[in-house]
Amino acid sequence: MAAFSELKAEFDALDVAILAASVDGQDKAAEVQEGLEFPIAHGVTRDQADSIGSWWEDRRSIIQPSEFILSSSGKVVSATYSSGPIGRLMPDDSIKLIRFLESLKNKQ
Repeated sequence: MAAFSELKAEFDALDVAILAASVDGQDKAAEVQEGLEFPIAHGVTRDQADSIGSWWEDRRSIIQPSEFILSSSGKVVSATYSSGPIGRLMPDDSIKLIRFLESLKNKQ
């Protein structure tokens, strides 16, 4: 998540907001958020994880990464789901995708 904060100026230039969510309680989420430039929601439940299609790991009661890029109207334009630590959305790839999508929108 720190890599997203490091590129915050680029996301800001694209008028992109970043939000993270965690199963952790408020105290732990606040600890993780230290030094980050975006908010972290806390207390995600299994029902909430299920509603977005996340993979819930029973053994640790966590969700595996579920990452989305939304249009300004709230439409999901990219979704990345993982069942482990591999396959996460990288901030520089996110910026490239957002720029590409914006270029297509500007051609219409």
